[in-house]
Amino acid sequence: MIKILHLEPTDVCQAACPLCARETSTEFDKSVQHHLSMFDVIQAVGVDAIAGLDKMFMCGNYGDPAAGQHTLNIYRQFRKINPNITLGMNTNGALRKPNWWVEVANILNKPKDFVVFSIDGLADTNHIYRKNVDWHKLMTNAKSFIDAGGNAHWDMLVYRHNQHQVDACEALAKQMGFKWFRAKVSKRPYIDGLEFPVGWQNPIKTQGNIVCQALEESSVYIDARAHVHPCCWQGHRLSNFVTMEQVKLTWSTNPHPVCKATCSGTVNSFNSQWQREVNLC
Repeated sequence: MIKILHLEPTDVCQAACPLCARETSTEFDKSVQHHLSMFDVIQAVGVDAIAGLDKMFMCGNYGDPAAGQHTLNIYRQFRKINPNITLGMNTNGALRKPNWWVEVANILNKPKDFVVFSIDGLADTNHIYRKNVDWHKLMTNAKSFIDAGGNAHWDMLVYRHNQHQVDACEALAKQMGFKWFRAKVSKRPYIDGLEFPVGWQNPIKTQGNIVCQALEESSVYIDARAHVHPCCWQGHRLSNFVTMEQVKLTWSTNPHPVCKATCSGTVNSFNSQWQREVNLC
């Protein structure tokens, strides 16, 4: 039984973050846009599965949930079908107008509901990685969400150009009413002039037995084209779709490269990633 559902409501985003798959994938075509609908989700997993979920969150590999044409309707329908479900979102925060974010706060109104705002610095640095993200619009939207009662988390990627602002970002997050502040360094190969921060731990992954996060938490990922994947790491690819059954068949003899790179060893893409994690409440 599925307990956690990860949705990518769209593959549209205004940002051009240099390490994002939108910018690095040779398969991804920005000119073709997809928007997941509630009908798509029901066709993929069924109403009964939605009713039995513990959590649904929106993030994805290529798009920002705030760009989705059906994002609010999907949240409303999930809440209607499953009143006690935990709902969440990850976003760069600079899309839509403040009233849209007030509506998000009105729907995501349970104690464990959340919106993660990915903010990589202050007004003079956030745009260095979060290219095309308007800082002032982001701050206005985040404040509107928080003032309407929403639970906001501030997630920060730390590079050499913004590491001197980590303390200031944490202080601003607390001042604005964010519930959590987290900071980490990226595991992706650095390009476009990005540099590793001085004094921060290099998140080198270790090799070992595969512990599948999707199996551990009973989760499934649905991308913006309504394709169902074992997880977002498998869904990162736009060709050669694999099922969980196909993935498991390879573990003992020839582990799938994605599984080996993501979910093997004592340090992987799910654990030990946050180097600063602060409850601001």
